[in-house]
Amino acid sequence: MQTILFKRALVFFALVFFVFLYKFYSPVDYSFFPKCPFLSLTGYKCPGCGSQRALHSILNLDLQSAISHNILTISFIPYLFFGIMIEKMNIQSNKVLFIKKLFFGQKAIYTVLFIIVSFWLLRNILCLNC
Repeated sequence: MQTILFKRALVFFALVFFVFLYKFYSPVDYSFFPKCPFLSLTGYKCPGCGSQRALHSILNLDLQSAISHNILTISFIPYLFFGIMIEKMNIQSNKVLFIKKLFFGQKAIYTVLFIIVSFWLLRNILCLNC
């Protein structure tokens, strides 16, 4: 029981630390933020390029800037929160199980993969966010 509480406290404090870090320090201005190895090696943007800047912008309530940095990251935040919420509810009704399967089942995983790969290709072909 103490181990579970310790892990939860550790996750909570790590989350608070990273929210504080990304809220008050811009990845553009500080070199301690990691750089994208795919971009460094190839010159092409990966699907996650701009996510740190987008996170900084969203924490500072600048939605337009966040979308311009990485619209995929911004659009998937509600999806991730919904997944965490539905998992933590731990309700075993048929309705909840149907929703889990619909949004997080095998077809949903392939759909999300398709969206990510499409975004990856389109942002480099069309030079989105150049």
